Amino acid sequence: MPLEPVSHAFLAQLAETDGPAIHESTPAIARLSGPILAGLSGPGPAVGAVRNLRLDGEGGRFRVRVLAPEGTSRAIIVYYHGGGWVLGDIDLQYDHVGRRLANATQSTVVLVNYRKAPEHPFPTAIQDSYTALEWVAEHAAELAPEGAPLIVAGDSAGGNIAAVMTLWARDKAGPGIDHQILIYPVTDCDTNTASYLAPENQLLLGRDTMLWFWGHYLADEAARTHPDASPLRAASHTGLPPALVYVAQYDPLHDEGVAYAKALEDAGVPVTLAEAEGQMHAYFQMANILPGQEAGLNLVADHINRCVAARDTSYTSYTSCDKGSVSSHA
Repeated sequence: MPLEPVSHAFLAQLAETDGPAIHESTPAIARLSGPILAGLSGPGPAVGAVRNLRLDGEGGRFRVRVLAPEGTSRAIIVYYHGGGWVLGDIDLQYDHVGRRLANATQSTVVLVNYRKAPEHPFPTAIQDSYTALEWVAEHAAELAPEGAPLIVAGDSAGGNIAAVMTLWARDKAGPGIDHQILIYPVTDCDTNTASYLAPENQLLLGRDTMLWFWGHYLADEAARTHPDASPLRAASHTGLPPALVYVAQYDPLHDEGVAYAKALEDAGVPVTLAEAEGQMHAYFQMANILPGQEAGLNLVADHINRCVAARDTSYTSYTSCDKGSVSSHA
């Protein structure tokens, strides 16, 4: 289906502004768009409780925000936000996402404000993120009842980080992750896939912008093939937690998301692949801007709710990457 009309109109409005494209900007200038998008999205809903904490990372500190629902939490979701490892934060662009997710799933959501490139290049973001994951595991009893599932989730660069966290947790005998939610994730450094080169995908995020993000995050192109940067290239994907991989139709990252879902399935990992039809990259953070955000969040929340409900039985009743069983929404 074509790009949905609200997204088309939104891009037309952006085209009328005099500001440079992200890939023509400095990180400092590109970050100025954050408050504008946050103002359009508006504040998120009230939640049961909010805690702001600082954790000690390697060579510095970073923040996390704990969003607890009203009543008893059913799960703990560690959410890593998008923004190409350079942009985004838990105050402006993602607080509302965390709040909506906490209420929709009756879960405690921990937003991780990992330090950003280029000031803090690879591997700082994943080091901070793993520190946060370990903190959550150590304090799980404070966040949810004993036995509540631990879920990692993220979109775009945050989806990349969430995927890497499952590899680290497996290889380091770290926290037991029960599920992973990867929303249009970066899974590989190959920028010459069909979806990267498709003219119709050069929208809010295009190939030039992703090259800009990669350049700031990890300048050494050869090093980008390391699984800590490109989890699709891990030697093995066996033993990883069940996954939802949720791709957008009009997105340079579409094909690598599908490839990652296939790699998980080939390794015997239960996985659901879903596609947001008519949507472009970044829709998941744009509440009250793009209609796909609400539908997308509802799909993710429904998946999490089913995972939690099925925890004592089996995930396999709704796990398939077969093309005929791909979920989608307009």
